[in-house]
Amino acid sequence: MTRSDVSDVIVIGAGMVGAMTAYHCAAAGLRVTVLERDAVAGGTTSACEGNILVSDKEPGPELDLALLSIRRWQELADELGADSLEYQAKGGVVVAMSDDTGAGLTAFTASQRAAGIDAQDVSSAQLREREPNLSPDARSGAYYPQDAQVQPMLATARLLRAVRDLGGTVRTGTEVTGFVERGVATSAGIVHAEHVVNAAGTWAGQVSELAGAPVPVLPRKGFILVTEPLPRTIRHKVYTAEYVANVASSDAGLETSVVVEGTKAGTVLIGASRERVGFDRSMSLPVVRKLAAQAIEVFPFLADVALLRSYLGFRPYCPDHLPVLGPDPRVPGLVHACGHEGAGIGLAAGTGHLIAQVLTGKEPDLDLTPFRPHRFEEAPA
Repeated sequence: MTRSDVSDVIVIGAGMVGAMTAYHCAAAGLRVTVLERDAVAGGTTSACEGNILVSDKEPGPELDLALLSIRRWQELADELGADSLEYQAKGGVVVAMSDDTGAGLTAFTASQRAAGIDAQDVSSAQLREREPNLSPDARSGAYYPQDAQVQPMLATARLLRAVRDLGGTVRTGTEVTGFVERGVATSAGIVHAEHVVNAAGTWAGQVSELAGAPVPVLPRKGFILVTEPLPRTIRHKVYTAEYVANVASSDAGLETSVVVEGTKAGTVLIGASRERVGFDRSMSLPVVRKLAAQAIEVFPFLADVALLRSYLGFRPYCPDHLPVLGPDPRVPGLVHACGHEGAGIGLAAGTGHLIAQVLTGKEPDLDLTPFRPHRFEEAPA
C-alpha cells in the first residue's frame, strides 16, 4: 500500500454533521474520505427543519457550541454562498400564551443575555408588529435576531461538493461493517485512515459499538407537517415557550410543543413532537392532529390552509442532552461527532470546526471536556 492509499480522516456519515466535519477537515488540508451506507443526507438530515438556533438553549456548554456555530454558519454563507445553502438569517420569535409562561420566559431571556445571546423581551403589541397573523391570545414573547435557517439537504450536498473540490472522496452505498487497525472494514473492502470520525447521526450508537467504544445515542422520533405554498405570511421561526422545556426533557413518552416557520418555497413547516420508541416508523394520526391544532392556536389563519404532507425522522438523543465530541481514549484514532439530538443542523458548523482543529493539532476554540465520549462510563462524583 502506498501513502496515497491512506486518508488522514474517514468520516462515517454523509448527513449534515458528517458533511460539515468533512468540509472543515478538507479545508484544513487533511485528506478526507466520507463513507455513507445510503444516500447523501438520507437520514435525520432529510427529516428536519434546518434550524440554526440559540433561542432554545440555556446557559452552558451547548449554548457555547451554538454561539460558535452561529458565527461559523454566517461565515459559511459568505464562503459558499447563502443561496447555495438557502441560508436565511430570519430571526426567531418565542411566544408566551399566558402571563405565568411570560414571567418564566422573561427570567429565561435574562439568563441568556448574561451568557451572550441577543434576547429581546417583547410585548404583545410588539409581537404582532413582527408577526401580524399571531393569535390575539399571545401575551408576550421574546425576539432572537441570531436565529437562522438553512435547507438541510441542499446545504449538505453543497458542503460535500466542496469536499470533492478540495480533493476529498465521498462514497455512498458503502456501509461500515467493522473497525480494523487504522481504518474500517466496509461492504466494499478495507479503507485506511489515521483517524475515523463517527458522525453517523441516530445510528452513531451502533457504529460506536462496532468500534468497541459505546456511546448511548438513541433515536427520538418526531413529526413535521408541511402546508401548501403561501405568500410570505410567517416571517420568523415561531414557537411557544413550552418548546424549550420539551427539548430539555428526558421523558420517553410523547411530548408536543408548536414550532411554525415559513420556507423560501412558501410552504410552512409545523412541528414538533418527541418520543422514544426505537426506530418505529409508523405514522400517528393523533400526533399529526395535535400538532395541527397547536399550530392553529398560535396562527389561527392556518385553520384554512391545506396540508400537503407530513413526515417523520429520528433525532440522535443522548441522556444528558449534550453531543458527543472529540477523541475517544478507549480506541486510538476514533473521534466522535454525534448525539446532537434535534440541534444537529445548528450545531454542525461548530462541531466540524472543532473536530478539524483537534485533528490538525490545534487548541480547540471550546473546551471539549463536557462533550467527552467516555463520560457515560465514569463513576458519578
